[in-house]
Amino acid sequence: MPKPASPPPGVPPPRIAGIWHGRSGSDVRSLLLALLIVTAAPAQAFQITDPWPDPASIQGTRADQVTFESKDAFVPNDWRDASARTVSGTLYLPADASPGHPVPAVVFLHGAAGLVAQRGDLYGPQLAAMGIASLVVDTYGSRRDIATSFVGRALNITETMFVADGYGALRYLATRSDIDAHHAVLAGWSYGGMATMYALYATIAERFAPPGLRFAGHVSFYGPCIATFADHRTTGAPLLMLMGAGDLLTRTDRCAQVADEMRAGGSEVTAIAYPGAVHQWDGNLPRMMIGRQLQDCRFRVQRNGTVRDQDTLLPMTGPLTRKIILALCVRNQPYPIGRDDTVRALSNRDFGAFLTRVFTSPAVQQHAAAGR
Repeated sequence: MPKPASPPPGVPPPRIAGIWHGRSGSDVRSLLLALLIVTAAPAQAFQITDPWPDPASIQGTRADQVTFESKDAFVPNDWRDASARTVSGTLYLPADASPGHPVPAVVFLHGAAGLVAQRGDLYGPQLAAMGIASLVVDTYGSRRDIATSFVGRALNITETMFVADGYGALRYLATRSDIDAHHAVLAGWSYGGMATMYALYATIAERFAPPGLRFAGHVSFYGPCIATFADHRTTGAPLLMLMGAGDLLTRTDRCAQVADEMRAGGSEVTAIAYPGAVHQWDGNLPRMMIGRQLQDCRFRVQRNGTVRDQDTLLPMTGPLTRKIILALCVRNQPYPIGRDDTVRALSNRDFGAFLTRVFTSPAVQQHAAAGR
Protein backbone atom coordinates (compact mmCIF):
# COMPACT_ATOMS: atom_id res chain seq x y z
CA MET A 1 0.00 0.00 0.00
CA PRO A 2 1.42 3.42 -0.93
CA LYS A 3 2.96 5.52 1.81
CA PRO A 4 0.75 8.45 2.85
CA ALA A 5 2.05 11.70 1.41
CA SER A 6 3.51 14.34 3.69
CA PRO A 7 5.22 17.66 2.98
CA PRO A 8 8.94 17.39 2.19
CA PRO A 9 11.21 18.85 4.89
CA GLY A 10 10.96 22.62 4.91
CA VAL A 11 8.09 22.70 2.42
CA PRO A 12 4.89 24.32 3.76
CA PRO A 13 1.50 23.00 2.71
CA PRO A 14 0.40 25.02 -0.34
CA ARG A 15 -2.65 27.17 -0.64
CA ILE A 16 -4.58 25.82 -3.56
CA ALA A 17 -7.43 26.90 -5.74
CA GLY A 18 -9.40 23.86 -6.70
CA ILE A 19 -12.80 22.22 -6.78
CA TRP A 20 -13.77 18.55 -6.71
CA HIS A 21 -17.52 18.52 -7.23
CA GLY A 22 -17.87 21.77 -5.31
CA ARG A 23 -15.40 21.11 -2.50
CA SER A 24 -13.04 23.83 -1.32
CA GLY A 25 -9.32 23.73 -2.11
CA SER A 26 -8.41 22.48 1.37
CA ASP A 27 -11.03 19.76 1.08
CA VAL A 28 -9.53 18.67 -2.24
CA ARG A 29 -6.09 18.20 -0.70
CA SER A 30 -7.58 16.29 2.22
CA LEU A 31 -9.48 14.06 -0.19
CA LEU A 32 -6.44 13.36 -2.34
CA LEU A 33 -4.22 12.55 0.61
CA ALA A 34 -6.87 10.43 2.26
CA LEU A 35 -7.11 8.34 -0.87
CA LEU A 36 -3.51 7.32 -0.31
CA ILE A 37 -4.46 5.30 2.74
CA VAL A 38 -7.73 3.83 1.52
CA THR A 39 -7.49 0.06 1.21
CA ALA A 40 -8.23 -1.00 -2.37
CA ALA A 41 -7.58 -3.95 -4.60
CA PRO A 42 -5.45 -2.69 -7.49
CA ALA A 43 -4.41 -5.06 -10.22
CA GLN A 44 -0.82 -3.82 -9.89
CA ALA A 45 1.71 -3.34 -7.12
CA PHE A 46 3.28 0.10 -7.00
CA GLN A 47 4.34 2.50 -4.26
CA ILE A 48 4.46 6.24 -4.69
CA THR A 49 6.72 7.79 -2.08
CA ASP A 50 7.05 11.34 -0.84
CA PRO A 51 9.51 12.73 -1.67
CA TRP A 52 9.99 10.99 -4.99
CA PRO A 53 13.14 8.88 -5.48
CA ASP A 54 16.46 10.68 -5.84
CA PRO A 55 17.34 10.37 -9.56
CA ALA A 56 20.99 9.69 -8.71
CA SER A 57 20.06 6.64 -6.65
CA ILE A 58 17.66 4.95 -9.11
CA GLN A 59 18.81 1.53 -10.31
CA GLY A 60 17.29 -1.37 -12.22
CA THR A 61 14.75 0.53 -14.34
CA ARG A 62 14.75 0.15 -18.13
CA ALA A 63 14.48 2.68 -20.94
CA ASP A 64 13.49 1.31 -24.36
CA GLN A 65 13.07 3.19 -27.62
CA VAL A 66 9.70 2.23 -29.15
CA THR A 67 7.55 3.19 -32.13
CA PHE A 68 3.81 3.09 -32.70
CA GLU A 69 1.25 4.22 -35.27
CA SER A 70 -0.57 7.55 -35.18
CA LYS A 71 -2.11 10.04 -37.63
CA ASP A 72 -1.32 13.50 -38.99
CA ALA A 73 -4.81 14.93 -38.44
CA PHE A 74 -4.56 18.75 -38.61
CA VAL A 75 -7.89 19.22 -36.81
CA PRO A 76 -10.32 16.66 -35.36
CA ASN A 77 -12.58 16.48 -38.42
CA ASP A 78 -9.57 15.34 -40.52
CA TRP A 79 -9.25 12.09 -38.60
CA ARG A 80 -10.68 9.75 -41.25
CA ASP A 81 -8.53 10.93 -44.16
CA ALA A 82 -5.35 11.88 -42.28
CA SER A 83 -2.19 10.13 -43.35
CA ALA A 84 -0.61 7.55 -41.08
CA ARG A 85 2.44 8.46 -39.04
CA THR A 86 4.98 6.32 -37.22
CA VAL A 87 5.78 8.00 -33.91
CA SER A 88 8.71 7.30 -31.61
CA GLY A 89 9.01 7.52 -27.85
CA THR A 90 10.92 6.30 -24.82
CA LEU A 91 9.30 3.67 -22.62
CA TYR A 92 10.55 3.63 -19.02
CA LEU A 93 9.79 0.34 -17.27
CA PRO A 94 10.02 -0.82 -13.67
CA ALA A 95 12.51 -3.62 -13.09
CA ASP A 96 9.77 -6.14 -12.30
CA ALA A 97 7.43 -5.33 -15.21
CA SER A 98 6.60 -8.63 -16.95
CA PRO A 99 3.69 -10.56 -18.47
CA GLY A 100 3.07 -12.05 -15.04
CA HIS A 101 3.30 -8.63 -13.40
CA PRO A 102 1.74 -5.97 -15.67
CA VAL A 103 2.22 -2.43 -14.38
CA PRO A 104 0.19 0.79 -14.71
CA ALA A 105 1.45 3.47 -17.06
CA VAL A 106 1.58 7.19 -17.79
CA VAL A 107 1.76 8.56 -21.34
CA PHE A 108 3.53 11.95 -21.45
CA LEU A 109 3.09 14.62 -24.15
CA HIS A 110 5.84 17.27 -24.36
CA GLY A 111 5.45 21.02 -24.75
CA ALA A 112 6.13 23.48 -27.57
CA ALA A 113 9.87 23.33 -26.85
CA GLY A 114 9.90 19.62 -27.65
CA LEU A 115 11.46 16.99 -25.43
CA VAL A 116 13.02 18.53 -22.32
CA ALA A 117 15.43 16.36 -20.35
CA GLN A 118 14.36 17.83 -17.02
CA ARG A 119 10.86 16.51 -17.62
CA GLY A 120 10.52 13.24 -19.55
CA ASP A 121 13.96 11.90 -18.71
CA LEU A 122 13.39 12.68 -15.05
CA TYR A 123 9.74 11.77 -14.48
CA GLY A 124 10.16 8.51 -16.42
CA PRO A 125 12.86 6.90 -14.23
CA GLN A 126 11.31 8.26 -11.02
CA LEU A 127 7.91 6.75 -11.80
CA ALA A 128 9.52 3.50 -12.96
CA ALA A 129 11.36 3.28 -9.62
CA MET A 130 7.96 3.45 -7.93
CA GLY A 131 6.43 0.71 -10.10
CA ILE A 132 4.79 2.77 -12.87
CA ALA A 133 5.78 2.68 -16.54
CA SER A 134 6.04 5.88 -18.58
CA LEU A 135 5.92 6.38 -22.35
CA VAL A 136 7.37 9.79 -23.26
CA VAL A 137 6.11 10.59 -26.77
CA ASP A 138 8.25 12.54 -29.25
CA THR A 139 5.60 14.26 -31.37
CA TYR A 140 7.95 16.85 -32.92
CA GLY A 141 10.90 14.53 -33.46
CA SER A 142 8.64 12.10 -35.30
CA ARG A 143 7.57 14.81 -37.76
CA ARG A 144 10.86 16.37 -38.84
CA ASP A 145 9.72 16.03 -42.44
CA ILE A 146 6.91 18.52 -41.68
CA ALA A 147 8.78 21.14 -39.64
CA THR A 148 11.88 21.63 -37.51
CA SER A 149 11.86 25.29 -36.42
CA PHE A 150 9.83 26.58 -33.48
CA VAL A 151 7.50 28.65 -35.70
CA GLY A 152 7.25 25.93 -38.32
CA ARG A 153 6.20 23.37 -35.72
CA ALA A 154 3.66 25.77 -34.20
CA LEU A 155 2.02 26.24 -37.60
CA ASN A 156 2.23 22.72 -39.01
CA ILE A 157 2.16 20.30 -36.06
CA THR A 158 -1.11 20.85 -34.23
CA GLU A 159 -2.57 19.92 -30.89
CA THR A 160 -4.77 17.40 -32.71
CA MET A 161 -1.63 15.53 -33.76
CA PHE A 162 -0.53 15.50 -30.11
CA VAL A 163 -3.90 13.99 -29.19
CA ALA A 164 -3.62 11.39 -31.95
CA ASP A 165 -0.16 10.46 -30.64
CA GLY A 166 -1.49 10.11 -27.10
CA TYR A 167 -4.17 7.67 -28.15
CA GLY A 168 -1.74 5.92 -30.50
CA ALA A 169 0.50 5.39 -27.48
CA LEU A 170 -2.42 3.92 -25.53
CA ARG A 171 -3.17 1.54 -28.42
CA TYR A 172 0.48 0.46 -28.40
CA LEU A 173 0.54 -0.09 -24.63
CA ALA A 174 -2.53 -2.31 -24.94
CA THR A 175 -0.48 -4.71 -27.10
CA ARG A 176 2.13 -5.23 -24.37
CA SER A 177 1.63 -7.99 -21.82
CA ASP A 178 3.84 -6.18 -19.28
CA ILE A 179 1.54 -3.10 -19.24
CA ASP A 180 -1.99 -2.85 -17.87
CA ALA A 181 -3.51 -0.41 -20.37
CA HIS A 182 -6.71 -0.17 -18.31
CA HIS A 183 -4.60 1.65 -15.71
CA ALA A 184 -3.06 4.28 -18.01
CA VAL A 185 -3.07 8.05 -17.47
CA LEU A 186 -2.42 10.74 -20.10
CA ALA A 187 -0.29 13.65 -18.86
CA GLY A 188 1.34 16.58 -20.62
CA TRP A 189 3.36 19.73 -20.07
CA SER A 190 2.27 23.14 -21.41
CA TYR A 191 1.24 22.59 -25.06
CA GLY A 192 1.08 18.87 -24.33
CA GLY A 193 -1.03 19.64 -21.26
CA MET A 194 -3.48 21.49 -23.47
CA ALA A 195 -3.69 18.44 -25.73
CA THR A 196 -4.21 16.26 -22.67
CA MET A 197 -7.33 18.24 -21.83
CA TYR A 198 -8.62 18.07 -25.41
CA ALA A 199 -8.21 14.29 -25.33
CA LEU A 200 -10.67 14.11 -22.43
CA TYR A 201 -13.63 15.21 -24.58
CA ALA A 202 -15.78 12.37 -25.88
CA THR A 203 -15.92 13.83 -29.38
CA ILE A 204 -12.11 13.53 -29.56
CA ALA A 205 -11.88 10.09 -27.93
CA GLU A 206 -14.55 8.70 -30.25
CA ARG A 207 -12.32 9.61 -33.19
CA PHE A 208 -8.86 8.68 -31.92
CA ALA A 209 -9.09 6.23 -29.00
CA PRO A 210 -8.68 2.46 -29.41
CA PRO A 211 -12.06 0.65 -29.52
CA GLY A 212 -13.26 -0.18 -26.02
CA LEU A 213 -10.40 1.61 -24.23
CA ARG A 214 -9.95 5.07 -22.72
CA PHE A 215 -7.41 6.73 -20.47
CA ALA A 216 -8.26 6.22 -16.81
CA GLY A 217 -7.19 9.78 -15.95
CA HIS A 218 -5.79 12.99 -17.45
CA VAL A 219 -3.21 15.42 -16.00
CA SER A 220 -2.32 18.87 -17.34
CA PHE A 221 0.88 20.55 -16.17
CA TYR A 222 0.41 24.29 -16.83
CA GLY A 223 -1.55 23.67 -20.05
CA PRO A 224 -3.06 26.83 -21.64
CA CYS A 225 -6.86 26.80 -21.69
CA ILE A 226 -7.54 28.14 -25.18
CA ALA A 227 -10.31 26.01 -26.67
CA THR A 228 -13.86 25.27 -25.63
CA PHE A 229 -16.02 22.51 -27.09
CA ALA A 230 -19.58 22.74 -28.38
CA ASP A 231 -20.07 19.16 -27.20
CA HIS A 232 -19.23 19.17 -23.48
CA ARG A 233 -19.34 15.41 -23.06
CA THR A 234 -16.16 13.88 -21.68
CA THR A 235 -15.02 10.29 -21.44
CA GLY A 236 -15.87 10.42 -17.74
CA ALA A 237 -12.26 10.14 -16.60
CA PRO A 238 -11.03 12.50 -13.86
CA LEU A 239 -8.79 15.46 -14.70
CA LEU A 240 -6.04 17.08 -12.59
CA MET A 241 -5.06 20.61 -13.63
CA LEU A 242 -1.77 21.84 -12.11
CA MET A 243 -1.08 25.57 -12.62
CA GLY A 244 1.08 28.40 -11.37
CA ALA A 245 -0.85 31.28 -9.85
CA GLY A 246 1.69 33.64 -11.45
CA ASP A 247 1.61 32.02 -14.90
CA LEU A 248 0.58 34.56 -17.54
CA LEU A 249 0.32 31.90 -20.24
CA THR A 250 -2.01 29.60 -18.29
CA ARG A 251 -4.69 31.89 -16.90
CA THR A 252 -6.49 30.36 -13.94
CA ASP A 253 -9.77 32.16 -14.77
CA ARG A 254 -9.87 30.68 -18.29
CA CYS A 255 -8.97 27.25 -16.93
CA ALA A 256 -11.76 27.56 -14.37
CA GLN A 257 -14.22 27.98 -17.25
CA VAL A 258 -12.83 24.89 -18.99
CA ALA A 259 -13.00 22.94 -15.73
CA ASP A 260 -16.67 23.87 -15.27
CA GLU A 261 -17.37 22.79 -18.86
CA MET A 262 -15.75 19.42 -18.25
CA ARG A 263 -17.63 18.90 -14.99
CA ALA A 264 -20.85 19.55 -16.86
CA GLY A 265 -19.66 16.97 -19.40
CA GLY A 266 -19.22 14.22 -16.82
CA SER A 267 -15.68 14.41 -15.36
CA GLU A 268 -14.41 15.15 -11.88
CA VAL A 269 -11.93 18.01 -12.14
CA THR A 270 -9.35 19.10 -9.57
CA ALA A 271 -7.62 22.42 -10.24
CA ILE A 272 -4.59 23.37 -8.15
CA ALA A 273 -2.83 26.73 -8.45
CA TYR A 274 0.52 27.07 -6.66
CA PRO A 275 1.12 30.56 -5.22
CA GLY A 276 4.09 32.34 -6.80
CA ALA A 277 4.67 29.61 -9.38
CA VAL A 278 5.11 30.44 -13.07
CA HIS A 279 5.37 28.38 -16.25
CA GLN A 280 7.83 25.44 -16.34
CA TRP A 281 8.41 25.20 -12.60
CA ASP A 282 9.69 21.67 -13.20
CA GLY A 283 12.16 22.66 -15.92
CA ASN A 284 15.78 23.64 -15.44
CA LEU A 285 15.80 27.27 -16.57
CA PRO A 286 16.13 30.15 -14.08
CA ARG A 287 13.41 32.76 -13.74
CA MET A 288 13.19 34.76 -16.98
CA MET A 289 10.78 36.23 -19.51
CA ILE A 290 10.34 34.30 -22.74
CA GLY A 291 8.12 33.75 -25.78
CA ARG A 292 4.80 35.35 -26.64
CA GLN A 293 1.48 35.27 -24.84
CA LEU A 294 -1.48 33.21 -26.07
CA GLN A 295 -4.05 34.42 -23.58
CA ASP A 296 -6.06 36.32 -26.21
CA CYS A 297 -6.44 33.22 -28.42
CA ARG A 298 -9.86 31.60 -28.17
CA PHE A 299 -10.85 28.59 -30.25
CA ARG A 300 -14.13 26.71 -30.48
CA VAL A 301 -14.30 23.06 -31.50
CA GLN A 302 -17.60 22.35 -33.24
CA ARG A 303 -19.53 19.09 -32.87
CA ASN A 304 -18.28 17.91 -36.28
CA GLY A 305 -14.64 18.49 -35.28
CA THR A 306 -14.17 21.82 -37.08
CA VAL A 307 -11.98 24.31 -35.18
CA ARG A 308 -12.88 28.01 -35.43
CA ASP A 309 -11.36 31.17 -34.06
CA GLN A 310 -14.02 32.63 -31.75
CA ASP A 311 -13.20 36.24 -32.64
CA THR A 312 -13.04 36.06 -36.44
CA LEU A 313 -15.00 32.80 -36.90
CA LEU A 314 -12.31 31.68 -39.34
CA PRO A 315 -12.07 27.89 -39.61
CA MET A 316 -8.61 26.40 -39.02
CA THR A 317 -8.25 24.32 -42.17
CA GLY A 318 -4.47 24.27 -42.67
CA PRO A 319 -1.17 26.04 -41.96
CA LEU A 320 -2.21 29.24 -43.76
CA THR A 321 -5.45 29.82 -41.84
CA ARG A 322 -3.69 28.76 -38.63
CA LYS A 323 -1.01 31.38 -39.30
CA ILE A 324 -3.62 34.09 -39.85
CA ILE A 325 -5.54 33.16 -36.71
CA LEU A 326 -2.43 33.03 -34.51
CA ALA A 327 -1.11 36.30 -35.99
CA LEU A 328 -4.32 38.02 -34.88
CA CYS A 329 -4.46 36.64 -31.33
CA VAL A 330 -0.86 36.09 -30.18
CA ARG A 331 0.47 39.07 -28.23
CA ASN A 332 4.07 40.17 -28.70
CA GLN A 333 4.64 40.12 -24.94
CA PRO A 334 6.73 37.57 -23.07
CA TYR A 335 5.63 35.52 -20.08
CA PRO A 336 7.64 34.36 -17.06
CA ILE A 337 9.08 30.87 -16.71
CA GLY A 338 11.34 29.53 -14.01
CA ARG A 339 12.42 26.48 -12.06
CA ASP A 340 11.00 26.19 -8.55
CA ASP A 341 12.07 23.08 -6.63
CA THR A 342 9.61 23.75 -3.81
CA VAL A 343 6.68 23.83 -6.23
CA ARG A 344 7.99 20.74 -7.99
CA ALA A 345 7.96 18.85 -4.68
CA LEU A 346 4.35 19.92 -4.19
CA SER A 347 3.26 19.03 -7.73
CA ASN A 348 4.99 15.64 -7.40
CA ARG A 349 2.92 15.00 -4.31
CA ASP A 350 -0.34 16.07 -5.94
CA PHE A 351 0.41 14.16 -9.14
CA GLY A 352 1.30 11.08 -7.10
CA ALA A 353 -1.89 11.29 -5.07
CA PHE A 354 -3.93 11.52 -8.26
CA LEU A 355 -2.19 8.50 -9.78
CA THR A 356 -2.81 6.54 -6.59
CA ARG A 357 -6.50 7.29 -6.75
CA VAL A 358 -6.79 6.41 -10.43
CA PHE A 359 -4.77 3.21 -10.19
CA THR A 360 -6.59 1.89 -7.12
CA SER A 361 -10.17 2.86 -7.93
CA PRO A 362 -12.35 0.00 -9.19
CA ALA A 363 -14.79 2.55 -10.63
CA VAL A 364 -12.04 4.23 -12.66
CA GLN A 365 -10.83 0.84 -13.90
CA GLN A 366 -14.34 -0.06 -15.04
CA HIS A 367 -14.59 3.28 -16.87
CA ALA A 368 -11.30 2.74 -18.75
CA ALA A 369 -12.29 -0.78 -19.73
CA ALA A 370 -15.75 0.30 -20.89
CA GLY A 371 -14.29 2.96 -23.17
CA ARG A 372 -17.42 5.03 -22.91
